[in-house]
Amino acid sequence: MLTQVLPAQFQQWLAPYTAKGVAPVVLDVREPWEIAQSSIQPGEGFELRCIPMHEIPGRLQELDPDHPVACLCHHGARSMSVAAFLLNHGFEDVSNITGGIDAWSLSADPSVPRY
Repeated sequence: MLTQVLPAQFQQWLAPYTAKGVAPVVLDVREPWEIAQSSIQPGEGFELRCIPMHEIPGRLQELDPDHPVACLCHHGARSMSVAAFLLNHGFEDVSNITGGIDAWSLSADPSVPRY
């Protein structure tokens, strides 16, 4: 199932996993230069992994299809494509962080630079 998560509601989305002792993967699919400009900070309760969108097919084995994944990009389009790709490759618990890092900066953590 694919869900949409607003950055402002990320902690609320994360809470049921944390209660079960599960740390979802936040999969940042932006390019390295983008991540160097602006990134979320790894937080308690989730693991941050950065794999550019075009590398996902070749690195799919680095992700566990039985583990929850929330995809992140700049505005939400690339992450939505990756989320759909993951669902089509056997992943069951996939979310898209709606609005991407830009929305994250505006509504969840203003210390994250916008670009």
